[in-house]
Amino acid sequence: MSTTGPLSDLLVVDLSRALAGPHATMMLGDLGARVIKVEAPGHGDDTRGWGPPFVQPTDDGFATCGPDGEGAESTYFLSANRNKESITLDLKDPADLTVLKRLIIRADVLVENFRPGVLTRLGLGPERLAELNPALVTLSISGFGHDGPEGGRSGYDQIAQGEAGLMSLTGSGPDDPQKVGTPIGDLLAGMYGAYGLLAALHERERTGRGQVVRTSLLAAVVGVHGFQGTRWTIAGTVGRAAGNHHASISPYGLFRCADGAVQIAVGSEKLWHMFCAGFGLDPDLPGFATNPERVSRRDETIALVEEVFVGWKAEELLARLDEVGIPAGKVRDLEDVYAWEQTASQGLLLDVEHATLGKVTLPGPPLRFFDPVGAETTRRAHAAPPVLGSDGAAVRAWLDAPLLSSRRASELSA
Repeated sequence: MSTTGPLSDLLVVDLSRALAGPHATMMLGDLGARVIKVEAPGHGDDTRGWGPPFVQPTDDGFATCGPDGEGAESTYFLSANRNKESITLDLKDPADLTVLKRLIIRADVLVENFRPGVLTRLGLGPERLAELNPALVTLSISGFGHDGPEGGRSGYDQIAQGEAGLMSLTGSGPDDPQKVGTPIGDLLAGMYGAYGLLAALHERERTGRGQVVRTSLLAAVVGVHGFQGTRWTIAGTVGRAAGNHHASISPYGLFRCADGAVQIAVGSEKLWHMFCAGFGLDPDLPGFATNPERVSRRDETIALVEEVFVGWKAEELLARLDEVGIPAGKVRDLEDVYAWEQTASQGLLLDVEHATLGKVTLPGPPLRFFDPVGAETTRRAHAAPPVLGSDGAAVRAWLDAPLLSSRRASELSA
């Protein structure tokens, strides 16, 4: 395994806060980039105050506490800021703004999610950034876009989920709009942003010049409408929330059994015939023989399946479904997920040493890397999320030190 990662030659200056930008920069940090997180003095990233839960160290490890506990850390902040350094800068202070400019001059990437126009008012608009560092790639994330009739709106995840149509597709039915259980708009904007950054960095290898990458919570949510989008744009059909059942495939969803429920995905006619053979149903039953028929009679299809499942306990039913060859699963809570051997086997649990909390376990990066012969090259060493301003002195000393030979050295001395 690697101790660095494929992006270990990149320097990222992270001006973002909350979740979309920090998630993007954490993705880059997971892949080995050096990420310097710039935070406001005193309180830092807003998410440092988002909770409970907050945790603080104890003799036996750490425990949850109120937000005013000395040394308390927000678990929300811990979720989005591993593999970063923290420096505090007051961007309205000329001396601190100069420090930021020195960081930008050395950086490969700058990430920000201020409201449109804030960086320009600080004297760091796109033209000025290009003057400071022509090779800089900037990721700028907004709520609803940087232009257009509502481009200046501030963006928060749940508002974007509603405005971008996701809540209308989520819930028990059309009259029960629900948000997704995680801040999915923020997370998707961060993922799309990181994806765009890597494309711009690849293009920089050919042109030698950076550019600005823009995305928004609105764009990220619309970007994952998938088949629901084309249902409207092509067929003129408005998708509505359908609870725990697929809008275009049946049977596909959550079905009750004797002691709970299981999920199945009968995603093809072949699987339908296999399912029927395994549970004694007629696959050519009039009105149920094809997927379009079953979708148009979804409630009746659900009743048909649950009538079969009512005599089965969940674990026995899952074993039978596996035997028959039907994709199926249970609904786990997060305690179950993180105790699941399969989760651990995929590197999705990460132990790090935090400056105040000691050893903590974080959800791990979702990517793994292998060489052509199958040996894993995934980065092994990761750093805990930083304490506010903990790296300020080291970063300032690094800026003051002579610049050693590197790709950026030749660019900066030109």
